[in-house]
Amino acid sequence: MDGSVGIYISVPFCKAKCTFCNFASGAYGRDRIQPYVNRLCEEIREAHEAAEGMGVSLPRTADTIYIGGGTPSLLTASQHRQIFESLRGEFDLERDAEITLECAPGQLANDTLDELLRQGVNRISFGVQSFVDRESAAVGRLHTREQCEAELARVRVAGLQEISLDLIVGLPHQTEQSWRFSVEQAIASGAPHVSVYLLEVDEESRLGREMLEQGSRYGANATPKEDEIADWYEWACAALEQAGIAQYEISNFARVGHSSRHNLKYWRREAYTGFGLDAHSMLTAGKNAVRLANTSDLDEYLGEPAGGTSPSVGGEFRLLPRPSRRGNDEMDVIGHEAAFEESLFLGLRLNEGVDLNRLREQFGEPTVQETMLAFYDFQDAGLLTVRDDLIRLTARGRLLSNEVFSHLLRPVVAS
Repeated sequence: MDGSVGIYISVPFCKAKCTFCNFASGAYGRDRIQPYVNRLCEEIREAHEAAEGMGVSLPRTADTIYIGGGTPSLLTASQHRQIFESLRGEFDLERDAEITLECAPGQLANDTLDELLRQGVNRISFGVQSFVDRESAAVGRLHTREQCEAELARVRVAGLQEISLDLIVGLPHQTEQSWRFSVEQAIASGAPHVSVYLLEVDEESRLGREMLEQGSRYGANATPKEDEIADWYEWACAALEQAGIAQYEISNFARVGHSSRHNLKYWRREAYTGFGLDAHSMLTAGKNAVRLANTSDLDEYLGEPAGGTSPSVGGEFRLLPRPSRRGNDEMDVIGHEAAFEESLFLGLRLNEGVDLNRLREQFGEPTVQETMLAFYDFQDAGLLTVRDDLIRLTARGRLLSNEVFSHLLRPVVAS
């Protein structure tokens, strides 16, 4: 890990919760937003003190900030200013830092946009999901295609050119024709970055429960079949590539020079720290990488729960006393085997693949050699390529990535 860190800010508030979503977010009352912002800023201001108390190395310099949720655009201009003042008081932001805001179309006030620009926000990610109004409405999205197009024009006039659009393939009522329309609209928009996600329905979400019960209120009976979704995803990959928006990660596509620098930190196992509800971090403690996680319970995050300890499990996990104001409940120490596995399945998400020579340098020849047989098995199945000490998922392998990763993961051994 280098001398800079990426920062993730969790804002869990939404006007309405999507039917497929089970994230730590929701349509909480507005009276909870300011107390949350106050608690969030408190956590940020005490970040380095808390890290020192846990024996964790937290760089002072930040080169990316990602404000996600939820719907962070719901915060007022003054609340965003409060957050950035806390960030600048605790971290040194690089002059060319990438600063991203997630936004729901139609939910970004003019004064908030002006304040975000003053604070240095230079990238915006719109949760479009679909350019077909019926599909958006079916999953609880509040915007229309017309609003999406108006928002794109508005932020460009304001000076924001780094725009990303999120699309979901597999939504209720989606057809091959409607999916192609959404992808073509994304291409025509000129946005330099597009994310394409396969619909993942949590069993605890409204849509998930309905699918289990075979109901119809939320469109569970109108979701496309898995083989259709796979075909549509592959078509989108080819269409975006042809338009000059190349795939660089399983779900992400960008024109040259427009990849998300912040998200690349996750896949390359670089340092990042999260603040707010259910926020996660990956930092170092001595020679080990560690992962930390905040509570996903809003009441607990806003309160002062007591910390506790538990013995390590297999040498890989330990629950530490939470410093009174940091908000981190768990610190997972990543040992040798787990770090190797992470390097594999995170690195393989990227189209650039994984360099076997680098793995050998980091983890040793025996560790890599034990996995080579699996690599060749997947190569024979057309899911991986192994060439010049570089392993990559094929197009089909990216579609079946979860199956590949589950077979590559090995039993974790204490180290």
